[in-house]
Formats: sequence, structure tokens, C-alpha cells
Amino acid sequence: MNLIVFWALSLVCIGVETLGLVIGRQDVHYAGALATAGVVAVHLILTRAEGRHE
Repeated sequence: MNLIVFWALSLVCIGVETLGLVIGRQDVHYAGALATAGVVAVHLILTRAEGRHE
């Protein structure tokens, strides 16, 4: 996963989190938070698999 894809997915997930807060739906907010955590986790796993992580 390159950095452009990582940041694009992260921004979409953060946008969903913010939308959930604005409209007052906690389930949407939590789904966005879990999706953000998933994007970060997958990025770390792929980075370590490529051997770029220190």
C-alpha cells in the first residue's frame, strides 16, 4: 500500500467518524474509528512484510 492510498483511505475513514459525530450517530462514529484502525493495521502489516519498517 503506497502512501497516497493510505492517506486517502485514512481521510475517508476520518470523514466518516466526523460525520457520525455531526449527525449524532454513535454507531457511524465507531464504525469510522474501527475502519481507521484497520487501515493503519493493514498498512503496518504490509510495511513490515516488505521489510521497510525499522
